[in-house]
Amino acid sequence: MLQSHADLHLPEASTDGWESSIPEEHGFDADRLRGIGPHFEAWTAANAHAIVIARHGKLVYERYFAGEDRAWATLLGRVAYHAGLRHDLRSITKSVTSLLVGISIESGWITDLDTPVFSFFPDHADLRTPEKDRITLRHLLTMSAGLAWSEDLPYSNPANSERRMMEAADPHRYVLEQPVARPAGAVYTYNGGLTALLGAILHRVSGRLPDQLAKEYLFDHLGIEDVEWVRYPNGTPNVTSGLRMRPRDVAKIGQLVLNRGRWNNTRILSPAWIDQATSPQIQGEGLYFYGFQWWLGRSLIDRQEIGWAAAVGWGGQRLYVIPSLDMTAVVLAGLYDNPMLQPVVGDTLLRRFLLPAATNR
Repeated sequence: MLQSHADLHLPEASTDGWESSIPEEHGFDADRLRGIGPHFEAWTAANAHAIVIARHGKLVYERYFAGEDRAWATLLGRVAYHAGLRHDLRSITKSVTSLLVGISIESGWITDLDTPVFSFFPDHADLRTPEKDRITLRHLLTMSAGLAWSEDLPYSNPANSERRMMEAADPHRYVLEQPVARPAGAVYTYNGGLTALLGAILHRVSGRLPDQLAKEYLFDHLGIEDVEWVRYPNGTPNVTSGLRMRPRDVAKIGQLVLNRGRWNNTRILSPAWIDQATSPQIQGEGLYFYGFQWWLGRSLIDRQEIGWAAAVGWGGQRLYVIPSLDMTAVVLAGLYDNPMLQPVVGDTLLRRFLLPAATNR
């Protein structure tokens, strides 16, 4: 007999395109899922704000918490989160930008990932060198352009490369004028400036700013309406870390990737692009591989290796896509000042609760 679901935090019915269901109907150990809420309520240091889980295309778990938060640089104080509130996605935005590149390829605006980047920036031709001419779109997508860049410094440090880009009169020129530190394609180096260049290229090839492109070709098809973009001083949207969305809508992005470009029987992206974007393209940080602005990892649960793709954002923002379990999960948090704890929150959800609940049935 099924237990009461009063403590399971089942998703509420809505008209946003999601269907909901009870976890047991999708092979979950409901008792394991019951532990998620109490664990994160008690673990106040985690400052978790939202957890949303979908399996087999239906929402099976949705839980919100109260905690300190900010909207980019604006302190919000303590926020009691619920399904209707937007949240910073930070660098999850980069993974969405990758999807826009796929849309531009399918639309014929971009024809070859090995096109030199400077061919899109004739107005910055004075910055060209033989080494920089070897940088292609593919290198932007895999963060292997080889330009000198440092985002390891705190954002409060004026020497932080992302901060200097944001403050530059021409952010794209700032990125392109950086010296070459490694040959293009040789090694991964985290560089949000390369994603900013992708945004500029999307604008130039499509005639649409990236936020307009996302609305017309991605968000409208997903039924995502409540979106906010942090913008550069010149008014263009920040495609590296500027998206703010509702947690359920973030889960739609994950479901789209899980379904290899489809949402509710509508094809939005080509399966080929999803496969490329979420396949290992280069060795990333630590044990993780990197695709096209998507992280690729694995977890070991009861001697079973489970691979996953993830969109990752500063502050503890995580979107997991787990193809072998037909599952996606969202974790949003407010750990902007605690980089050591940021990865632990999502990892705890995966290893302690979600994956054991789905694999031990």
